[in-house]
Amino acid sequence: MRLKNKSELLLETLKYVLAFTAVAVIGAALISFQGAAPGEAYAAILQGICGSASAIGNTIRWITPCIFTGIAATVAFRSGVMNLGIEGQLYVGAFAATLVGLYAELPGWLLPLACLLAGSLSGLLFALIPAVIKLVFRIDEMITTLMLNYVALWVTEYFTKIVKGASANNNSKAMATPVIQESAELTTLVPRTNASTGIFIALLLVAVVFVIYRFTKVGYEMKQVGENLRFARVGGVRTTRMFISIFLLSGFIAGLCGAVEILGVYGKFTPSFANNIGWDGIMISMIAKNSPVGVALASMLWGALKAGALQMERVTSTNRLTVELIQAMFVLFVTIDYRRLWGKWKDRQPRKRTAGKGKEGGIC
Repeated sequence: MRLKNKSELLLETLKYVLAFTAVAVIGAALISFQGAAPGEAYAAILQGICGSASAIGNTIRWITPCIFTGIAATVAFRSGVMNLGIEGQLYVGAFAATLVGLYAELPGWLLPLACLLAGSLSGLLFALIPAVIKLVFRIDEMITTLMLNYVALWVTEYFTKIVKGASANNNSKAMATPVIQESAELTTLVPRTNASTGIFIALLLVAVVFVIYRFTKVGYEMKQVGENLRFARVGGVRTTRMFISIFLLSGFIAGLCGAVEILGVYGKFTPSFANNIGWDGIMISMIAKNSPVGVALASMLWGALKAGALQMERVTSTNRLTVELIQAMFVLFVTIDYRRLWGKWKDRQPRKRTAGKGKEGGIC
C-alpha cells in the first residue's frame, strides 16, 4: 500500500509539473501575440511577487482571500455539497462587517472581533437558505447557490445606496459606504500595502480544518457524507444535520473572508468589490483536490500570480487578463484524468494477433 501511495504521489506531482510547463509555454505564446517579450513579462511577474517589500505585501494581500475562499469550497466539496454561492456569502458577510464597523461603539479589540463575527454569521445565515431549499423542496443546491450570488450582489448594492453618508448614489461603480471606524481595521503587516493580520486568521483556519478532517469524529462523518451518503446514513451518521452543518460552515468561512477584506483592505463596502474571489476559491479547491494543506499551497501560487500580473501590466504591454487565462488553463490541465484517457486510448487500439503465430510455430 505504501508503494502504491508513493506511485500515486509521483503521478500527481508529474501531472502538476506537466500542467505548469504547458501553461508556461501557452502563456509565452499569448504574450508574444500581444507584442511583448515573454522573458520580460515573466520577469515582471516575478518582480511583482517578491521584488520588494511592497511587492511581498501585495502578494500576501492576494493570498489571504484565496485561502479563505479555497477552504470554504473545500469544506463543501469534500463533503459532497456543491456550494457555488461562496461569492454571494462573501458579499453578505462583507456588508454586515461594514455596518458593525460603521455604527458599533465598542472598545479596543472588541470592535474588529465583532465585525469578523458579524460577517461570519451573516455568511452562515445566507448559506442556510439553499440548504433549507434543498431539504424541503429537493432543488439542487448548485442552482440555488449560483442564483443567490446575484441576489447577494444586488441586495447589498441596494442597501449601500440607503446607508447614511453613502457616496455616488447614481453610479454603482463609484458607490460606497462611508469608511469604517479606524479602530475596526486589522493591523497592517507591511507599510503602504494591504497585507494585514488577516493572513494569520486564514492560516489558522487551514490548521483547524486540517485537524477536523484528520483527527476528529466529525471530520470523519463529513467525509463519509461526501463519499457515500447511503453508507453514511446506514453507519449512523445523521446526514440531514450533517448536510446543514457543512453548508453553514462553508458559508461561515466565506462570510469571514468578506469581513477580512473590508477590515484589512477596503475599509468600506463597495458593490462588486470581490472581483471573482469566490470563484477563485472554487478553482483553487479543484487544484488542491479538496485538501486543506493543498489549498494553502495553491493559494500561495494563485495569489502570487495575481500580484505579479498587476506589475506585468504596469511595465509591459501585456494585459493582466492573460494571467487569468493562464490560471484557468492550469485548472483545466490539472483536473483532466489522464490515466482514464490513456486507458480509453489503449482499449481502442487494435490488438495484435498471436494465434496465427502460435500455429506457425507448431509446424515442423
